[in-house]
Amino acid sequence: MRVLLIGGTSHTGKSTVARAAAERLGFTYRPTDLLARHPGRPWRTPDREVPPHVAEHYGTLGVDELIDSVLDHYARLWPRIEELITTHAEGEGPGLVLEGSALWPSRVAALGAPHTEAVWFTADDEVLAERMHASARYAEAGAEEQHLVDRFLARARRFQQLMVESVDAAGLCRVDTTGRSVSDLVEEILGRHSRQGR
Repeated sequence: MRVLLIGGTSHTGKSTVARAAAERLGFTYRPTDLLARHPGRPWRTPDREVPPHVAEHYGTLGVDELIDSVLDHYARLWPRIEELITTHAEGEGPGLVLEGSALWPSRVAALGAPHTEAVWFTADDEVLAERMHASARYAEAGAEEQHLVDRFLARARRFQQLMVESVDAAGLCRVDTTGRSVSDLVEEILGRHSRQGR
C-alpha cells in the first residue's frame, strides 16, 4: 500500500484517524479540503468568524440544494484528487494518507489505482449531532447561528446516507466510528490491509 484513502461525512473522525495512521505508516497526511474548500463550517471559532457568504449558503438553501452544491464541488475537484492519488500510488518517496468528504466512493472505485486502499467512515446520527454541537458551542450560540448549524447537520446526515449507498453499491469498505477509539480504528484499517495483502 502506498495510498490510504479515508472518506466520510463531517465529524466522523476522518482527520484524527488519518493523522494517526499517517504517523504510524510514515506517510504524508493530507486533507482534500486543502485542495479547494467548499463553504466551510457555519459556526464561529476563537480565530474565525462565519463569513457572510457561508452564512447565506447555509441559511438560504434547502438540504437537497446543499447536497447538490457540495457534490458539484467534489465533481469539479475530482481531477486534482485523481492526479494526487495516481502520483503517489505510482511514484517513489513516502506514501500518502488522504482524507476528506470529497473522496466519493464510485469515483474511487472507478479509478483502480494500484497500491491504494480506501475506507469510508460513518457515525450514528446522534453522535454526529453531539460532535457538531460541541464543536459549534451550540448551547451558547444565538438562534441564527443554531439554525446554520442545524442546516449543516442536516446536510451531513443526508450526505452520509448517499455515501453509504455509493459505498455499498461499489462493494467497498465502510467502518462505523461510533464509540471507537482512534487507536482501535487505526488498528482495524491497517489490519484489513494486512489481511488483504496476504
